[in-house]
Amino acid sequence: MRPLTLRRLFLQCLVLVLILFVVVVIAIKFGAVPVSLYALGRDVLRVLFGRSSQISSDYGLIVWNIRWPRILLGIIVGASLSVAGTSFQALLRNPLADPYVLGVSSGAALGAILALIAEPFLALSPALSALLTPMGAFVGAAATIAAVYFLGRREGQIDSTTLLLGGVITASFLSAIIMFLMTTVTSGNTRGMAFWLMGNLSTSFQKSVYWFLGIGFFLAAGAIYTTATDLNLLLAGEKEAMHLGVDVPRVRLVVYIAASLLTGLAVSVSGAVGYVGLIVPHIMRLVFGSDHRTLLPTAALGGAIAVVFADTVARTVVAPSELAVGAVTAIVGAPLFIYLLRKGAS
Repeated sequence: MRPLTLRRLFLQCLVLVLILFVVVVIAIKFGAVPVSLYALGRDVLRVLFGRSSQISSDYGLIVWNIRWPRILLGIIVGASLSVAGTSFQALLRNPLADPYVLGVSSGAALGAILALIAEPFLALSPALSALLTPMGAFVGAAATIAAVYFLGRREGQIDSTTLLLGGVITASFLSAIIMFLMTTVTSGNTRGMAFWLMGNLSTSFQKSVYWFLGIGFFLAAGAIYTTATDLNLLLAGEKEAMHLGVDVPRVRLVVYIAASLLTGLAVSVSGAVGYVGLIVPHIMRLVFGSDHRTLLPTAALGGAIAVVFADTVARTVVAPSELAVGAVTAIVGAPLFIYLLRKGAS
């Protein structure tokens, strides 16, 4: 493993930031209504110099009120799912670990739906009401990963095959509960329930929600990054890591809580966008190595790139209609999952 230097980490992240910038420009330009890059650059300068009143109302509606919010949402969702997937793969020592495959996304979706159902019956202030769905998603994600973890343990050790089967079965069971709720509960939020199953970024939120998501991501991802060196040692096994001085229970607790929070935040606003936490960490690992001090930040940027690009494809491939972004990520992720599964079995 090459020694980490701040210069090398900065250059790696800078390359990914530039790629993300290009993808964001593409996402703003393409859609049902194409946008001129010249006009885009001109209006960005107008915003920077405080002359946003000179922007065309139609153009401002398309770029700043529709496309830009879902790009921000895609960046946060992609980064959250990728960091969660990276940490799950290291902690569980399973290359197939992913919030979607392990059923954590389904648990978060169920928690969010239960929060939606309970919201009309709770006399909450607007501020607390806005936090109810993310909190429900977090509790659902945390409970699911705890259940899958205990299902995957055999004789005090984590068995990769049992863990994977436990995740798949748990995801199927939770999906059945979600379908039951959707078909039996008569609520004005039934349409909102279907939204979480699709996985898309079309819903726009108030600015305070984006701040909440951003702060939540940096706190949870920062907590996971503090365990990066310990995660490197955990790849050799829990007993070996303990002999090297790693406080395994503490690392496990930090990663489980933080990764569940990241999954809950992502699912509460975008639905179950699958396979991002599986695809991106493997690509980043091939390109930048397996040192989690480098892998975690590069996976966050890679996840943002992947989801924004997938959402752009979802918006344009059948324009003026659009696909769910979860469908696009599944088309790419499912074959890769099968390849990794066969590779691990050989």
